Amino acid sequence: MIPVFDGHNDTLLALNRHPDRHFFERNREGHLDFPRALEGGLAGGFFAIFAPTDAPLREEQVVTEKGYETPLPDPLDPATAMTHTMAMAANLFRLEKAAGGRFRVVRTAREIRECMAAPAIAAVMHFEGAEAIGTDLSALEVFHQAGLRSLGLVWSRPNAFAAGVPFSFPSSPDLGPGLTAAGRELVVACNELRIMIDLSHLNERGFWDVAELSRAPLVATHSNAHALCPTSRNLTDAQLEAVRDSDGMVGLNFAVQFLRPDGRTDPDTPLDTMVRHIDHLAETAGIDHVGLGSDFDGATIPVALGDVTGLPRLIDALGTSGYGEEDLNKLAHGNWIRVLEATWGE
Repeated sequence: MIPVFDGHNDTLLALNRHPDRHFFERNREGHLDFPRALEGGLAGGFFAIFAPTDAPLREEQVVTEKGYETPLPDPLDPATAMTHTMAMAANLFRLEKAAGGRFRVVRTAREIRECMAAPAIAAVMHFEGAEAIGTDLSALEVFHQAGLRSLGLVWSRPNAFAAGVPFSFPSSPDLGPGLTAAGRELVVACNELRIMIDLSHLNERGFWDVAELSRAPLVATHSNAHALCPTSRNLTDAQLEAVRDSDGMVGLNFAVQFLRPDGRTDPDTPLDTMVRHIDHLAETAGIDHVGLGSDFDGATIPVALGDVTGLPRLIDALGTSGYGEEDLNKLAHGNWIRVLEATWGE
Protein backbone atom coordinates (compact mmCIF):
# COMPACT_ATOMS: atom_id res chain seq x y z
CA MET A 1 0.00 0.00 0.00
CA ILE A 2 1.40 3.40 -1.00
CA PRO A 3 1.35 5.75 2.03
CA VAL A 4 -0.57 9.01 1.62
CA PHE A 5 0.30 12.40 3.08
CA ASP A 6 -2.82 14.53 2.87
CA GLY A 7 -2.99 18.29 2.39
CA HIS A 8 -6.09 19.04 4.45
CA ASN A 9 -8.58 17.64 6.93
CA ASP A 10 -11.10 19.19 9.32
CA THR A 11 -11.04 16.38 11.86
CA LEU A 12 -10.13 18.64 14.79
CA LEU A 13 -13.23 20.73 14.08
CA ALA A 14 -15.37 17.57 13.89
CA LEU A 15 -14.01 16.35 17.22
CA ASN A 16 -14.65 19.77 18.75
CA ARG A 17 -18.25 19.76 17.53
CA HIS A 18 -18.93 16.13 18.50
CA PRO A 19 -17.25 15.42 21.85
CA ASP A 20 -18.73 11.90 21.87
CA ARG A 21 -16.61 11.04 18.84
CA HIS A 22 -13.21 9.61 19.81
CA PHE A 23 -10.24 9.78 17.45
CA PHE A 24 -8.69 6.50 18.57
CA GLU A 25 -11.91 4.54 18.12
CA ARG A 26 -13.44 3.50 14.82
CA ASN A 27 -16.44 5.71 14.08
CA ARG A 28 -19.39 5.33 11.78
CA GLU A 29 -19.62 9.08 11.32
CA GLY A 30 -17.19 11.34 9.53
CA HIS A 31 -14.23 10.44 7.35
CA LEU A 32 -11.18 10.10 9.56
CA ASP A 33 -10.12 8.43 12.80
CA PHE A 34 -7.00 6.55 13.81
CA PRO A 35 -8.17 2.96 13.02
CA ARG A 36 -9.53 3.95 9.61
CA ALA A 37 -6.42 6.02 8.87
CA LEU A 38 -4.24 2.94 9.37
CA GLU A 39 -6.52 0.89 7.13
CA GLY A 40 -6.38 3.54 4.38
CA GLY A 41 -2.61 4.00 4.48
CA LEU A 42 -2.72 7.58 5.75
CA ALA A 43 0.82 8.52 6.78
CA GLY A 44 -0.12 12.01 7.94
CA GLY A 45 -1.27 15.39 6.80
CA PHE A 46 -2.34 18.90 7.65
CA PHE A 47 -4.73 18.98 10.61
CA ALA A 48 -6.63 22.22 10.21
CA ILE A 49 -7.54 24.50 13.10
CA PHE A 50 -10.54 26.49 11.96
CA ALA A 51 -12.71 28.95 13.89
CA PRO A 52 -16.25 28.31 12.58
CA THR A 53 -18.46 31.13 11.42
CA ASP A 54 -21.69 31.73 13.31
CA ALA A 55 -24.18 31.45 10.42
CA PRO A 56 -24.16 28.30 8.22
CA LEU A 57 -23.32 29.32 4.67
CA ARG A 58 -25.83 26.94 3.11
CA GLU A 59 -28.67 28.97 4.69
CA GLU A 60 -27.45 32.03 2.78
CA GLN A 61 -26.85 30.24 -0.51
CA VAL A 62 -28.87 31.56 -3.43
CA VAL A 63 -29.60 28.97 -6.13
CA THR A 64 -29.77 30.33 -9.67
CA GLU A 65 -30.63 28.75 -13.01
CA LYS A 66 -26.93 28.26 -13.75
CA GLY A 67 -25.63 27.34 -10.31
CA TYR A 68 -25.42 29.06 -6.94
CA GLU A 69 -24.10 32.18 -5.27
CA THR A 70 -22.96 32.51 -1.68
CA PRO A 71 -22.13 35.90 -0.17
CA LEU A 72 -19.10 36.19 2.06
CA PRO A 73 -19.96 35.89 5.75
CA ASP A 74 -19.12 38.71 8.12
CA PRO A 75 -15.62 38.86 9.59
CA LEU A 76 -15.13 36.78 12.72
CA ASP A 77 -14.39 38.46 16.04
CA PRO A 78 -10.67 37.86 16.82
CA ALA A 79 -11.41 36.98 20.45
CA THR A 80 -13.87 34.30 19.36
CA ALA A 81 -11.34 33.02 16.84
CA MET A 82 -8.68 32.80 19.55
CA THR A 83 -10.99 30.80 21.82
CA HIS A 84 -11.71 28.22 19.10
CA THR A 85 -8.06 28.14 18.01
CA MET A 86 -6.72 27.50 21.50
CA ALA A 87 -9.28 24.74 22.13
CA MET A 88 -8.45 22.87 18.92
CA ALA A 89 -4.69 23.34 19.29
CA ALA A 90 -4.92 21.93 22.81
CA ASN A 91 -6.87 18.94 21.52
CA LEU A 92 -4.23 18.29 18.86
CA PHE A 93 -1.57 18.06 21.57
CA ARG A 94 -3.84 15.91 23.74
CA LEU A 95 -4.16 13.47 20.84
CA GLU A 96 -0.37 13.36 20.55
CA LYS A 97 -0.01 12.71 24.27
CA ALA A 98 -2.62 9.94 24.26
CA ALA A 99 -1.19 8.21 21.18
CA GLY A 100 1.90 6.69 22.77
CA GLY A 101 4.08 7.69 19.84
CA ARG A 102 1.61 6.58 17.15
CA PHE A 103 0.48 10.14 16.35
CA ARG A 104 3.01 12.98 16.36
CA VAL A 105 2.82 16.72 15.76
CA VAL A 106 5.65 17.34 13.31
CA ARG A 107 7.66 20.49 12.70
CA THR A 108 10.20 19.34 10.07
CA ALA A 109 10.20 17.25 6.92
CA ARG A 110 12.69 14.96 8.64
CA GLU A 111 10.12 14.22 11.33
CA ILE A 112 7.56 13.31 8.65
CA ARG A 113 10.01 10.79 7.22
CA GLU A 114 10.66 9.42 10.72
CA CYS A 115 6.93 8.97 11.27
CA MET A 116 6.56 7.16 7.96
CA ALA A 117 9.37 4.80 8.93
CA ALA A 118 8.05 4.20 12.47
CA PRO A 119 5.16 4.09 11.46
CA ALA A 120 3.21 6.89 13.10
CA ILE A 121 0.74 9.43 11.78
CA ALA A 122 2.49 12.77 11.17
CA ALA A 123 0.26 15.76 11.96
CA VAL A 124 1.09 19.28 10.74
CA MET A 125 -0.54 22.09 12.72
CA HIS A 126 -2.34 24.26 10.16
CA PHE A 127 -4.49 27.37 10.69
CA GLU A 128 -7.31 27.74 8.19
CA GLY A 129 -7.66 31.49 8.45
CA ALA A 130 -5.50 33.94 10.40
CA GLU A 131 -8.24 35.51 12.53
CA ALA A 132 -6.56 34.48 15.79
CA ILE A 133 -3.36 36.30 14.82
CA GLY A 134 -3.42 40.01 15.62
CA THR A 135 -2.05 42.52 13.18
CA ASP A 136 0.95 43.11 15.45
CA LEU A 137 1.85 39.46 14.62
CA SER A 138 2.97 38.67 18.18
CA ALA A 139 0.68 35.64 18.27
CA LEU A 140 2.32 34.32 15.08
CA GLU A 141 5.64 34.02 16.90
CA VAL A 142 4.00 32.23 19.82
CA PHE A 143 2.04 29.80 17.66
CA HIS A 144 5.14 29.07 15.59
CA GLN A 145 7.00 28.11 18.75
CA ALA A 146 4.07 25.85 19.65
CA GLY A 147 4.26 24.07 16.31
CA LEU A 148 2.39 26.10 13.69
CA ARG A 149 3.96 25.30 10.32
CA SER A 150 1.19 26.11 7.82
CA LEU A 151 -1.17 29.08 7.62
CA GLY A 152 -4.07 29.93 5.35
CA LEU A 153 -4.37 33.71 5.32
CA VAL A 154 -8.15 33.42 5.05
CA TRP A 155 -11.03 31.04 5.00
CA SER A 156 -13.89 32.12 2.72
CA ARG A 157 -14.56 35.33 4.64
CA PRO A 158 -12.69 38.64 4.99
CA ASN A 159 -10.31 39.37 7.84
CA ALA A 160 -7.63 41.95 8.68
CA PHE A 161 -5.22 40.40 6.18
CA ALA A 162 -7.18 39.53 3.02
CA ALA A 163 -10.54 38.65 1.47
CA GLY A 164 -11.67 35.09 1.10
CA VAL A 165 -13.33 33.80 -2.02
CA PRO A 166 -17.07 32.99 -1.72
CA PHE A 167 -18.47 29.61 -2.68
CA SER A 168 -20.06 30.44 -6.04
CA PHE A 169 -20.66 28.50 -9.27
CA PRO A 170 -20.06 29.23 -12.05
CA SER A 171 -17.68 31.98 -11.08
CA SER A 172 -14.19 33.30 -11.54
CA PRO A 173 -11.98 33.38 -8.42
CA ASP A 174 -11.29 37.06 -9.25
CA LEU A 175 -13.65 38.39 -6.59
CA GLY A 176 -12.80 41.20 -4.18
CA PRO A 177 -9.65 43.10 -3.22
CA GLY A 178 -6.14 41.77 -2.68
CA LEU A 179 -4.04 41.70 0.47
CA THR A 180 -4.27 44.49 3.01
CA ALA A 181 -1.14 46.18 4.31
CA ALA A 182 -1.31 43.85 7.30
CA GLY A 183 -1.65 40.90 4.96
CA ARG A 184 1.54 41.87 3.17
CA GLU A 185 3.35 42.08 6.50
CA LEU A 186 2.00 38.64 7.43
CA VAL A 187 3.34 37.10 4.21
CA VAL A 188 6.80 38.54 4.90
CA ALA A 189 6.68 37.30 8.50
CA CYS A 190 5.67 33.79 7.39
CA ASN A 191 8.62 33.74 5.00
CA GLU A 192 10.96 34.77 7.79
CA LEU A 193 9.62 32.08 10.15
CA ARG A 194 9.41 29.56 7.28
CA ILE A 195 5.70 28.97 7.84
CA MET A 196 4.02 27.61 4.71
CA ILE A 197 1.35 29.93 3.26
CA ASP A 198 -1.79 28.17 2.03
CA LEU A 199 -3.58 29.90 -0.88
CA SER A 200 -6.77 27.83 -0.83
CA HIS A 201 -9.80 30.04 0.00
CA LEU A 202 -7.88 33.18 -1.04
CA ASN A 203 -9.32 35.17 -3.95
CA GLU A 204 -7.35 35.63 -7.16
CA ARG A 205 -6.08 39.14 -6.44
CA GLY A 206 -4.80 37.94 -3.09
CA PHE A 207 -3.16 34.98 -4.82
CA TRP A 208 -1.21 37.24 -7.16
CA ASP A 209 -0.22 39.54 -4.31
CA VAL A 210 1.27 36.57 -2.45
CA ALA A 211 2.96 35.37 -5.65
CA GLU A 212 4.62 38.77 -5.99
CA LEU A 213 5.71 39.02 -2.35
CA SER A 214 6.55 35.52 -1.19
CA ARG A 215 9.94 33.88 -1.55
CA ALA A 216 8.50 30.44 -0.76
CA PRO A 217 6.82 27.91 -3.06
CA LEU A 218 3.17 28.74 -3.80
CA VAL A 219 0.86 26.12 -2.27
CA ALA A 220 -2.89 25.53 -2.40
CA THR A 221 -3.50 22.65 -0.02
CA HIS A 222 -7.02 21.74 -1.17
CA SER A 223 -8.08 23.23 -4.49
CA ASN A 224 -8.89 21.86 -7.96
CA ALA A 225 -8.85 22.85 -11.63
CA HIS A 226 -11.14 25.74 -12.57
CA ALA A 227 -10.99 24.60 -16.20
CA LEU A 228 -12.89 21.42 -15.26
CA CYS A 229 -15.14 22.80 -12.51
CA PRO A 230 -15.61 26.58 -12.78
CA THR A 231 -16.23 27.33 -9.12
CA SER A 232 -14.67 30.35 -7.46
CA ARG A 233 -12.78 27.97 -5.11
CA ASN A 234 -10.70 26.39 -7.87
CA LEU A 235 -7.49 27.57 -9.53
CA THR A 236 -7.25 28.89 -13.08
CA ASP A 237 -4.60 27.55 -15.44
CA ALA A 238 -2.64 30.79 -15.00
CA GLN A 239 -2.58 30.21 -11.24
CA LEU A 240 -1.52 26.58 -11.73
CA GLU A 241 1.33 27.73 -13.97
CA ALA A 242 2.44 30.17 -11.25
CA VAL A 243 2.41 27.29 -8.74
CA ARG A 244 4.62 25.33 -11.12
CA ASP A 245 7.01 28.21 -11.70
CA SER A 246 7.46 28.67 -7.93
CA ASP A 247 8.17 24.94 -7.47
CA GLY A 248 5.05 24.74 -5.31
CA MET A 249 2.06 22.42 -5.45
CA VAL A 250 -1.70 21.97 -5.27
CA GLY A 251 -3.56 19.25 -3.34
CA LEU A 252 -6.64 17.71 -4.97
CA ASN A 253 -9.77 18.58 -2.97
CA PHE A 254 -12.20 15.64 -2.71
CA ALA A 255 -15.28 17.88 -2.26
CA VAL A 256 -17.69 16.88 -5.01
CA GLN A 257 -18.89 20.44 -5.71
CA PHE A 258 -15.30 21.39 -6.57
CA LEU A 259 -14.86 18.30 -8.77
CA ARG A 260 -18.01 18.01 -10.85
CA PRO A 261 -18.38 20.02 -14.09
CA ASP A 262 -21.93 20.92 -12.99
CA GLY A 263 -20.82 22.11 -9.53
CA ARG A 264 -23.47 20.00 -7.78
CA THR A 265 -23.04 18.63 -4.27
CA ASP A 266 -23.80 15.11 -5.45
CA PRO A 267 -21.92 12.29 -3.69
CA ASP A 268 -22.66 10.00 -6.64
CA THR A 269 -19.48 11.23 -8.31
CA PRO A 270 -17.16 8.61 -9.84
CA LEU A 271 -13.46 8.33 -9.07
CA ASP A 272 -12.82 9.06 -12.75
CA THR A 273 -13.84 12.66 -12.05
CA MET A 274 -11.05 12.92 -9.49
CA VAL A 275 -8.60 11.32 -11.91
CA ARG A 276 -9.50 13.88 -14.59
CA HIS A 277 -8.64 16.72 -12.22
CA ILE A 278 -5.30 15.08 -11.36
CA ASP A 279 -4.65 14.74 -15.10
CA HIS A 280 -5.34 18.42 -15.71
CA LEU A 281 -3.34 19.57 -12.69
CA ALA A 282 -0.40 17.41 -13.75
CA GLU A 283 -0.59 18.55 -17.37
CA THR A 284 -0.73 22.24 -16.40
CA ALA A 285 1.41 22.45 -13.26
CA GLY A 286 3.55 19.34 -13.80
CA ILE A 287 3.53 15.95 -12.07
CA ASP A 288 6.01 17.23 -9.45
CA HIS A 289 3.53 19.86 -8.27
CA VAL A 290 0.39 17.85 -7.52
CA GLY A 291 -0.74 15.94 -4.43
CA LEU A 292 -3.86 15.18 -2.43
CA GLY A 293 -5.78 17.57 -0.15
CA SER A 294 -8.86 15.60 0.80
CA ASP A 295 -10.90 17.98 2.99
CA PHE A 296 -11.89 14.93 5.06
CA ASP A 297 -14.49 15.78 7.72
CA GLY A 298 -15.12 19.13 6.03
CA ALA A 299 -16.86 18.27 2.78
CA THR A 300 -19.16 15.92 0.89
CA ILE A 301 -16.86 13.45 -0.87
CA PRO A 302 -17.62 10.76 -3.48
CA VAL A 303 -19.44 7.67 -2.21
CA ALA A 304 -17.00 5.67 -4.34
CA LEU A 305 -14.25 6.82 -1.96
CA GLY A 306 -16.33 6.81 1.22
CA ASP A 307 -13.76 7.89 3.80
CA VAL A 308 -10.04 7.62 4.50
CA THR A 309 -10.19 3.84 3.94
CA GLY A 310 -10.93 4.57 0.28
CA LEU A 311 -7.54 6.15 -0.42
CA PRO A 312 -6.12 2.90 -1.90
CA ARG A 313 -9.05 2.86 -4.36
CA LEU A 314 -8.09 6.33 -5.58
CA ILE A 315 -4.44 5.32 -5.92
CA ASP A 316 -5.52 2.20 -7.83
CA ALA A 317 -7.70 4.32 -10.13
CA LEU A 318 -4.75 6.58 -10.86
CA GLY A 319 -2.59 3.53 -11.56
CA THR A 320 -5.20 2.08 -13.90
CA SER A 321 -5.34 5.38 -15.78
CA GLY A 322 -1.62 5.15 -16.55
CA TYR A 323 0.36 6.63 -13.66
CA GLY A 324 3.42 4.54 -12.85
CA GLU A 325 4.79 3.71 -9.40
CA GLU A 326 7.21 6.66 -9.31
CA ASP A 327 4.49 9.17 -10.15
CA LEU A 328 2.02 7.55 -7.74
CA ASN A 329 4.52 7.97 -4.91
CA LYS A 330 4.99 11.63 -5.87
CA LEU A 331 1.23 12.23 -5.90
CA ALA A 332 0.62 10.31 -2.68
CA HIS A 333 3.34 11.84 -0.50
CA GLY A 334 6.63 12.64 -2.23
CA ASN A 335 5.68 16.05 -3.59
CA TRP A 336 4.36 17.20 -0.23
CA ILE A 337 7.54 16.23 1.57
CA ARG A 338 9.69 17.96 -1.06
CA VAL A 339 7.74 21.23 -0.87
CA LEU A 340 7.67 21.20 2.92
CA GLU A 341 11.42 20.62 3.04
CA ALA A 342 11.93 23.54 0.66
CA THR A 343 9.64 25.77 2.73
CA TRP A 344 10.63 24.75 6.24
CA GLY A 345 14.31 24.34 5.51
CA GLU A 346 14.66 20.81 6.90
